[in-house]
Amino acid sequence: MTHKQNTLHVDSEFGVDSRYKTVEEKEQDSVALMQARLERMKNLPKEQILRAKLLQLKLKMENYLQEPVYDSQNHFAHFLETYVDTIYTKRSDFAEDINVTPNFLSKVINSHREPKEEFILKLMIHSEKVFKNVGEFHKKTWYQIYFHEKLCDTMSSQDKWRPKIEKQVKVTEFV
Repeated sequence: MTHKQNTLHVDSEFGVDSRYKTVEEKEQDSVALMQARLERMKNLPKEQILRAKLLQLKLKMENYLQEPVYDSQNHFAHFLETYVDTIYTKRSDFAEDINVTPNFLSKVINSHREPKEEFILKLMIHSEKVFKNVGEFHKKTWYQIYFHEKLCDTMSSQDKWRPKIEKQVKVTEFV
């Protein structure tokens, strides 16, 4: 095997793209590409940026619903915070739009209070209206997020509640 053929096998980290002879060339090209992307993004209209952020949020929510997540993070509150902060400059404006107090909204976002059913219904309707011009947003998404989180929390904390509850459960007929 010649030296040139050996070099092709050793330098496989550069992948199929053989334009780069050195790591420096690859990094310079990478920086230039990122600068071009950032320049292009600076010129995007605010509406397109908002639309992209909402689509990204929707995809994150859908991904969350497909995976069993057992952690202590309040995903409902996190998604709500992202949703509100993406659309509104002031959270109090969102609270006014769905007819809740800013204090209640703050407590839900900061996980100090559970959302009421009426709150989730208002959030559902608000999301339908917002996503009407962005893309399909299922009515049940906010409910699914909330209950998926509750289910995951319950399952992940069995070691805390199970011993007490298990003492209260009997099976006399089947055994």
